[in-house]
Formats: sequence, structure tokens, C-alpha cells
Amino acid sequence: MASFKSTKIPIYPKLGEKVTPDTLYWKNYKAPVQIKEFGAVTSIDFSPLAPHNYAVTASTRIHIYGPFSQEPVKTFTRFKDTAYSGKFRSDGQLLLAGCEDSVVRLFDVSGKVALRMFKGHTKGVHVTDFTSDCYHILTGSDDYTCRLWDIPNSTELTSYKEHTDYIRCGTTSKLNRDIFITGSYDHTLRVFDARVEKSVMTMDHSQPVESVLLYPSEGLLVSAGGRYVKVWDLLKGGQPLVSLKNHHKTVTCLSLSSNGQRLLSASLDRHVKIYNTTNYKVVHNFDYAASILSLALAPDDESIVVGMTNGVLSIKHRKSPEGKQEVAGKQRRRPVYRVFVKGRNYVPKNDDFLVSKPVKSNLAKYDKQLKRFNISKALDTALESWQKNRKPEITVAVMKELDRRGTLKNALAGRDEQNLSQLLNFLIGNVVDPRFTPVLVTATEMILDIYQAVVGQSSVVDRQLVRLQELVEREIDYQQELLEVLGMLDTLFAASLPRKEVPCPGSSRPNGLAEGGLGAPVPQLQAA
Repeated sequence: MASFKSTKIPIYPKLGEKVTPDTLYWKNYKAPVQIKEFGAVTSIDFSPLAPHNYAVTASTRIHIYGPFSQEPVKTFTRFKDTAYSGKFRSDGQLLLAGCEDSVVRLFDVSGKVALRMFKGHTKGVHVTDFTSDCYHILTGSDDYTCRLWDIPNSTELTSYKEHTDYIRCGTTSKLNRDIFITGSYDHTLRVFDARVEKSVMTMDHSQPVESVLLYPSEGLLVSAGGRYVKVWDLLKGGQPLVSLKNHHKTVTCLSLSSNGQRLLSASLDRHVKIYNTTNYKVVHNFDYAASILSLALAPDDESIVVGMTNGVLSIKHRKSPEGKQEVAGKQRRRPVYRVFVKGRNYVPKNDDFLVSKPVKSNLAKYDKQLKRFNISKALDTALESWQKNRKPEITVAVMKELDRRGTLKNALAGRDEQNLSQLLNFLIGNVVDPRFTPVLVTATEMILDIYQAVVGQSSVVDRQLVRLQELVEREIDYQQELLEVLGMLDTLFAASLPRKEVPCPGSSRPNGLAEGGLGAPVPQLQAA
């Protein structure tokens, strides 16, 4: 007896996003590792030095995580209120953070107690950063002021009060220690020079500014606020270059890849958009479970860390190549030569019997029912799998197999109101799909033949039959309209083709007419 062959499920082409090198690159990250923090994650910053630990600011704490650790390797809790903007210095030895109590604290990464405390702001400090010379810091506060401080003396060097609303973002130049940029809820971006008493450049974002970012060359500035991400040319006096509106809610943070060719933006709409910095088109998209407040990309692009409003920290690591699986210094032991040549020259004899190991096949539930000839239960199981996994191709394949066996009508018959309603619901959802129509139309006709005698006894079934009828009629109307359009297009294409003269054999004229043509007079017969 022949062995049972499982039902072949056809694989249909997926109509989705086009596979590009960017798609392959950004999908090469592992499933995210999630860590629960004590509050909303407002800031993430990577250390510029290997192994690239990162500081996570959430609630009244700052946790420092290793690149692959799920527990913090260091914790700073010396805050009386909510902490903001934990930032590493370029040497990775110092950490700077603001606080809602208006005090700015400077920590040694290897210690616990604050090395310096900068007091002077009157409201919460949301912006902190180190200047390029590593001896000064920038702070921005809700008291509308931004200030420069001297680290060794803990003294204030300069204060600017040109913004008219909260200052919630800012960055310093990595090429010039005197240049820094701030963004405010008054919709403006301002470029300051510490050698001048006022701002040297002002740009209007037209929305409350949530994040700013400088390109490595520092000729371009990116700002995020509202639903917009805007790019400004600083070398042309702050001229706007591009305005991007790809998010549905407020954009909260920005990040740049290590080579500067990809720009990342995160938003309260739970999406991270990745742009090509050449044409600023979206090349990839990440989805998350909650609104995003902070985003950071590791300096070597090996990790993407996202902080959300629900206090969850999501870390995605890049998959390592297969060649790096082996541990350095521990070479894999290879088989000896005799293992490869063992049995190579063996020739089977006439009296030898081949004993093959039976291959165990794991059948699906519907295949097990088909093997037992339980056709109704097989169809029920296929419908259950459609409800759980939303894969209609499985149910259609089972129906096609039952139809091939000639038992589809028996499987559809004898159903109560609930089972019939479930079956009609499946037909309504998939009968107009061109991939499934040939099979489902046959099943629909069988159902109408079987249950036409009980029409009117169940209001639920009657409503579904009416919906099915309307759906089929609408699809027929669409097909007729498409055929009419196709006929029109054929006529237009035929009229647009160049006309060619077809010579007729036996005639000197190309159209086969006589020399006189249609308009030539007919010669009169003369009387004899």
C-alpha cells in the first residue's frame, strides 16, 4: 500500500515591499532584547570608546549597560528628581546629566558621587553636552536660558536668554569649541558663538523643536519637531534644504549612522524611519510597541537602542557573520584522513540486504484527519488554522484536495448554524481573491445547492448569504467594467499603430483597384 502523501500547500508570491540592499542590511538585526526601566526612557547615549557602553536616563536614575548585558554595570541614583540627558564625554571617562531640580551633575564613570555640581538655572535642565575641548559644558533649561560652564572651576562662563520658551534640545560642535546650537519650543533654532554676546544665526522650524543633530562635516543641521524633520545648510546662512513629513505624530529624536549615509528618526507614532541622506527617501522602517522618546545607534552600528514611554528599553544587535562563530584561539578539531577514506572502496555483494531507516513524517492535523478519511473534521481543522494563523491558502488547499477526491460536497454537508456561519465567513473573506476563486466558487455553488432548502430559518446565515451575493455581484460588475476598459485600450492601441499598405497579387496598385480607380468613368459600349 502506498504511503500517505501530505497535502501540498501552494506558495503564493508575496506582494510587499521591494527587497533592496537597505532592506537586507537593516533586517540583519536579531529579535529585540527588552529591559524594563523604572520610568519613561528620555535619553540614550553611547560611549565613544570601545566596548561602547551606553547610558540610559529614566526616572531618577541613570543606568550604564554593556553592549550585551541585560543588567546595568553601573547605576547613578544621586538625583532628587527626574534626571535628563545623560551624556558621555569624548574620552568616555565622565558622565554629565541634568535634573528637574535645576542642578547639573558631573560624574566619574568609575565612581558614584558627583564630582561637580553646577547651580545657576532656576528650572529643570533638559539639555547637557560637552564641548570639543572637554573642559566646558553646555546646558539648556526650562528657564529659557542656555549656559556655558567651566568644569575645573565649576563656574558659569556665558549665559544666553534669547529663546522665549523651554529649551529641550541642543548640541555642541565637535570641530569648534565655541560653537553650539539649541532648539526650543518657541519654534526656533539658534546657533551661538561663545565669543559673541548673541546668537549668530536663527532658523524657524515652525514647530516646537524636540531634537537637533549635526552632520560630521557640520555643514548641515537636522532638526525634528512636530511631524517634520528638516535639514538646514549652515554654510548658506541656515537655508532650508529638505522638509520631511513621513511620521504621523511628533518626531522626538534623531540619530545618524557611523558613515553618515543613513539618518534615523523616531516618533510617538511608534515608528523609526531610516532615510538615505543622498535623496532623503525612506529606505526602511522599524515598528515598536509603544511611543518612542529616545533613540541611539552604536558608533559601530552593531546595536540599535530605543527607549519608550512605557519604560521599556529595546535593544537590537546585529547578527554576527557565520565566520565569526568560532572562538578565537580555539580551532575546531578536524577529522583524520582515515575517516574520509573509510568505506570508499566497499562494493555490495549479491546477498546483501539494504535496511533503510524509516523516515518519520510529522503530519499536520488536517492531514491526519484526511489519512483517516474524516473529511468533515479535516475541513473543520483547516478552518481553525485559518482563524488562528490567517493563512487561507491552507484551507483552500484542503478544499482542493477534497474536491480532487470527490468528497468536497460530503464535507460541506451536515453542518449546524455555527459551522455553516464560519464557513460562509471564510468564503466572504476570500472568494474574490483571484488566487482562490477557482476553488471557492465551486465550494460556494455546492453550499447553495445543499442548503437552499433551509434558507430563511437562520437570520445569521441569511445575512451572510446576502453579503456573499452582494460581494459576488459587485465583483462581476468590476469585471465587466474592466472588460470595457480593456476593449477601449485595445481600440486606442490599434488606432495608434502605423498603417501599412498590403500589396494585392495580380494588381499593379497597392490596394488592388484598377488603374481608373473608384472615381474613373466606366467606358460605354459602342453599338456595332
